[in-house]
Amino acid sequence: MKLRLIRGLSEGAATIGALCVDGRFECLTLEDEVRSGPKVPGKTAIPPGTYKVILSKSPKFGRVLPEVLEVPGFTGIRIHKGNKPEDTEGCILVGQLKTAANFISGSNAAFEALFPQLQAASEITLEIRQWDLA
Repeated sequence: MKLRLIRGLSEGAATIGALCVDGRFECLTLEDEVRSGPKVPGKTAIPPGTYKVILSKSPKFGRVLPEVLEVPGFTGIRIHKGNKPEDTEGCILVGQLKTAANFISGSNAAFEALFPQLQAASEITLEIRQWDLA
């Protein structure tokens, strides 16, 4: 399975994007701010690139969640439910609607639709890139 996250521009504390599963739009995403300078722990989006994703038990959430592996300078990066920048701590949040600046809603429904697809996959990669008009 190939996940592709295409980011829009950061809007202050958050970056809204679109997550596609095997080329098909799945849901919106919310991440921390994309920074060109030094990483601010818990407040910086992970760098663009291609990463392996596994399903593993999260010590923080106490359940199996998608984990994004081998992100330079980051550990414990997950794809999970949440609505606002304070919920991310560097992770990728999923949702259905952007209802305000720096806020997505429908997170539970988006995650519950995505997770079974991830469970059924034998291998998962995540490509993150910035949206480009060129």
